[in-house]
Amino acid sequence: MKQFPDSPMPSPSAKTRVWPPISVVMPVLNEERHLREAVRQVLSQHYDGPMEVVLAIGPSHDRTQEVADALAAEDPRVIVVPNPTGRTPNALNAAIGASSNAVIARVDGHAMLPPDYLRVAVETLEETGADNVGGIMAAEGITPFEQAVARAMTSKIGVGNARFHTGGEAGPADTVYLGVFRREALHRVGGYDEHFQRAQDWEMNHRIRQTGGLVWFQPRMRVTYRPRPSVKALAKQYFHYGRWRRVVARTHEGTINMRYLAPPLAVLAILAGLVAAPFFWPAVLVPGGYAAAVLAGTVLTGRGLPAAALMRLPLVYMTMHMSWGWGFLTSPPALSRTR
Repeated sequence: MKQFPDSPMPSPSAKTRVWPPISVVMPVLNEERHLREAVRQVLSQHYDGPMEVVLAIGPSHDRTQEVADALAAEDPRVIVVPNPTGRTPNALNAAIGASSNAVIARVDGHAMLPPDYLRVAVETLEETGADNVGGIMAAEGITPFEQAVARAMTSKIGVGNARFHTGGEAGPADTVYLGVFRREALHRVGGYDEHFQRAQDWEMNHRIRQTGGLVWFQPRMRVTYRPRPSVKALAKQYFHYGRWRRVVARTHEGTINMRYLAPPLAVLAILAGLVAAPFFWPAVLVPGGYAAAVLAGTVLTGRGLPAAALMRLPLVYMTMHMSWGWGFLTSPPALSRTR
């Protein structure tokens, strides 16, 4: 974890609103196709305060570095720093360390921000006194498979009751999507823990809350997200989510609940049912019951989907549940370390 210099956050004047300077930090790896548009979208935000965009570039296999350097040459607000590891938490810490403003907004290369995203974030920081504010990860798909994943990622059957997935009222939260932070809060907790290859956002928000800070969910900050395009990519994503969420649970006692335990328990129950079925036929009711529940959930949550996407929704639910659960169960103790 890193230490970052403090910078005072300006307050709005009673007569003239003073918008604090913002540093937007972006971890970038193999983003030649999307980087220019992602940066353009940030710089065109409806925000009246000063802004800089810090790109932390990993060792990419395409022309990402050349595109980043060109953007920096074209606009002095764009800063490029290296991230030799290619890992997300290292990139974020490098970008934060090179930034200079009191408000720091994390943005990903594929995130599509609404035009008022930064304005709403700063208003919410000032109104609530929060250390971090964030909104909804609004998954939207293009292909039938992506549409099915988007529906699953915005339903409680797919991802539980996390408001940054499913929506809800504004208020305190355990974690939020992306995040717009006060620099002083990042300084207080030492930034992102570079040990966590996944779940680094949840883990750092936990430390912010442990040190007396407030994490605030603001549904007006709705960010469009493109889901994984294939079963293989989705399975890999959720396997690593489960694996690293287990590491968080080992590192911070008391941070696990039934929302996180449901997928691994389902995996164990289904495996036990399949193993026992040849010797005790009623055991087949366990995997059969799970399949029936997924089909019922598909009917409940799939309304309005095109037929091609609806047909893929049961597979998507099962892939998310089983991959997350298996990742959690097989998470090696060696990944954990004592804080």
